[in-house]
Amino acid sequence: MTTVAATVPAVRRSSDWLLLAGALAGPVFFASAVAQMLTREGYDITRHPISQLATGSLGWIQITTFVLAGLGGLALAAGIRRTLTEGTGWRVLPIFVGIFGAGLVAAGVFTMDPEYGFPVGTPEGPVDEMSWHSIAHSTAAAVAFTALAIAAIALTVRHVRRRATLPAVLNGLAALILLMPMSPSHMSIQIAVNGMVAFTWTTVLALSLHRSPSPA
Repeated sequence: MTTVAATVPAVRRSSDWLLLAGALAGPVFFASAVAQMLTREGYDITRHPISQLATGSLGWIQITTFVLAGLGGLALAAGIRRTLTEGTGWRVLPIFVGIFGAGLVAAGVFTMDPEYGFPVGTPEGPVDEMSWHSIAHSTAAAVAFTALAIAAIALTVRHVRRRATLPAVLNGLAALILLMPMSPSHMSIQIAVNGMVAFTWTTVLALSLHRSPSPA
């Protein structure tokens, strides 16, 4: 009995750290990205997606940012799995949040091609043919955001069943934005908005579970 009693607080502390790591992923990602947007010569958010920051001599900063954010997503998935009790109906949640985290790590490891004049010295216009790592990057990012949209849909369904109107609407709106088709003329801005929605969603979820670790 003593061993079991001692184990519960230890598991709780472990879950708390995992959830906090998940909550920090978004703020760290955007603090890094915004700092780079403001300081890297030639970068234009209306022309270059955030992922373009992973190219050039300073690309390692954004690569590291992607990987750290992805590890934060994986930590959040582990924290969700440890926090939510059996029978809550949330078993699907850590799976898709974990896919999101793994997708971000992959998006960092596999970089985009330099194009549209960034980094400085790159020819204007798109590349003639995407490299294999640029294709892998785009695929990983698409899978990551789709997985998070599915997680948001799962929460929407749960909140509808519990008649929690506001959370249901907010989760549904997040899923809708993440699943919205990309517009070629505004793709860079849309990607940035999707990233903001995704990381706001993960941060709010992590903090809510941290405050209330055993939802019914």
